[in-house]
Amino acid sequence: MENKSEQNSKKNSNVIYFLIVVVVALLGTDVYLYLQKKKDVAKIVYQSEDEKHRLQTELDSLEAQIEQVNTGKAKLSAEMQARTDSLQSKIVVLKRALAKGQLTVSELKKAQEDIKQLRYFVTKYTADIEELRQQNESLTTERDTLKHQVATVSQKATTLEQQNQELSGKVKVASALKMGAAEVVAYKVKGSGKEVDVSRAGPAKKIKVNFTIASNPVAEKTMHDIYMRVIDPAGNLLVMSDSGVFTADGQELQYTYKTSVDYKDDGTTYTIDWTNPNKFVKGTYTVLLYSDGATMGKTEFKLK
Repeated sequence: MENKSEQNSKKNSNVIYFLIVVVVALLGTDVYLYLQKKKDVAKIVYQSEDEKHRLQTELDSLEAQIEQVNTGKAKLSAEMQARTDSLQSKIVVLKRALAKGQLTVSELKKAQEDIKQLRYFVTKYTADIEELRQQNESLTTERDTLKHQVATVSQKATTLEQQNQELSGKVKVASALKMGAAEVVAYKVKGSGKEVDVSRAGPAKKIKVNFTIASNPVAEKTMHDIYMRVIDPAGNLLVMSDSGVFTADGQELQYTYKTSVDYKDDGTTYTIDWTNPNKFVKGTYTVLLYSDGATMGKTEFKLK
């Protein structure tokens, strides 16, 4: 019985020793793998010249692409300029690391990933700049088109204004009243107040100017001011104390007498009755009528 117990005890001890050996072996394996992994991570890449050259070429290409964008005519926003500076800074850092030729495996993988991301951002950035350039060209074309249209419209407006002014001038001239038939008769006034026409200067005290106005469809059917100027045989204008001035045919003139007529374009005969404050003299007198800033016409009468 005692021998059996000793055998069991010995057997258990062997199992424990075996387990200890297995655990130690496993621990040793883990330590080896950890150290090997750490060694791989920390291993310096000296031998990958082809990889270094490829990465250097990619960085140079990216840098040239960004430089080409920066020298373009498109105006960069503050956000785009900041993005450009950031991309260029990352490229500089990677190029310095590659120049040293001492990138670890993990650093090399990180550099490859950074370059991949840079390639994406630069491509997208270039596309954004190209879109901005096209928008600027479109806006410039649209601006130039609008400027041309504005200039054309302005020129047309100026031309129309000139035409309107010319037309207004023509209408004004066309609408001015013109004298038709006219007759001037001199009168003397008797003590009873009765008027008798005369042909001699001595007894004459007043004149009546009887006239018609030529038909004018474009003239306004309304009251029109009429200005009369009477020129004596010596060429002097006969005036009264209250005679004023008016403008006709671009000149400022003094009138002998002023009145108004209601023009209806119906062939009405109008009469201007004017008393001379002074004495008439022998000779031929000229009577001129004006209206609407122009000469209506003239007629003459003679006193013996």
